[in-house]
Amino acid sequence: MADQQPSIGFFEKYLTAWVLLCIGAGIALGQVAGSGMQVIADLELNTVNIPVAILIWLMIYPMMVQVDFGSVARIGPQIKGLSLTVVVNWLIKPFTMAFFAWVFFTKLYAAWIAPELANEYIAGAILLGAAPCTAMVFVWSYLSGGDPNYTLVQVSVNDLLLLVLFIPIVQFLLGITGIAIPWGVLVTSVIVFVVIPLVAGYLTHRWLIRTKGEAWFKTHFLPALKPLSIAALLLTLVLLFAFQGRKILANPLDILLIAIPLSLQTYFIFFLTWKGGRWLKLPYRTCAPASMIGASNFFELAVAVAIALFGLNSGAALATVVGVLIEVPIMLHLVRIAKRWEYGSDDQTIR
Repeated sequence: MADQQPSIGFFEKYLTAWVLLCIGAGIALGQVAGSGMQVIADLELNTVNIPVAILIWLMIYPMMVQVDFGSVARIGPQIKGLSLTVVVNWLIKPFTMAFFAWVFFTKLYAAWIAPELANEYIAGAILLGAAPCTAMVFVWSYLSGGDPNYTLVQVSVNDLLLLVLFIPIVQFLLGITGIAIPWGVLVTSVIVFVVIPLVAGYLTHRWLIRTKGEAWFKTHFLPALKPLSIAALLLTLVLLFAFQGRKILANPLDILLIAIPLSLQTYFIFFLTWKGGRWLKLPYRTCAPASMIGASNFFELAVAVAIALFGLNSGAALATVVGVLIEVPIMLHLVRIAKRWEYGSDDQTIR
């Protein structure tokens, strides 16, 4: 019998199509509802929009519940690959994203984008760059034939570092781009959109494994939870584009302009990490997922924080949504590249 080939889920595979449909639905809703959308926009608590916060929490929680932090104890055999991931995710990626965004939005695009809007787009790009992937990387690792144990360890460690490093990196990068961000708002965003779902996911994971067993958790609970995350993401996008609709219709070119530096950053980080992995003589099954987690983004968190900091109807929120739009097709292309470059454990040639 032939080996079963890895495959991406139906909704994940066509996520770009669903995002495009949500763009259309959101713009149409905004046009029909008009000023009526302001009622939803005004439902805020401490600068956080309540309906959107609930949707984003539902989007993030199913991802956090999959993380087994006990895997951090198994860090020993993965130390080289994990070190590469940490360096790329936290010492390189946020800063190259800020650089690409600054060059494109303030220099190359100066004739098409007003300075105020350019700053908001830069802020959205920074939020994406400072939030490396924590969930979809399981899919990319699986499709590229990566080591699942290493992937679990790197995601677990990454989530712990996210709690410590996300706020200071974002605050620093937004500060040097001239955007003043209240520290309290950023802390509130991380608590609401990272700490709470992370703790809830951890407690749920432990309780279900203890009471129902690991097999039931993986074969029943997680599959039932996955559609919730996708549905929450799509509904969030509908609301975002309902508020962004008029701006998009007035400036449709902005979507393309935002996508270019975000795409360039994704490919740059993938190839940089791949080269680093080959230089460190990592096995393919470690090098592939290490490159994937660096290239992809925790776009759910980026969207959440952009909304909390800048509002639903902001350029920063729009930039993070474009990140969602380009994520799946680019990552699927990078999976194909990784599979084409796949090498055996005795092949130490740097590609």
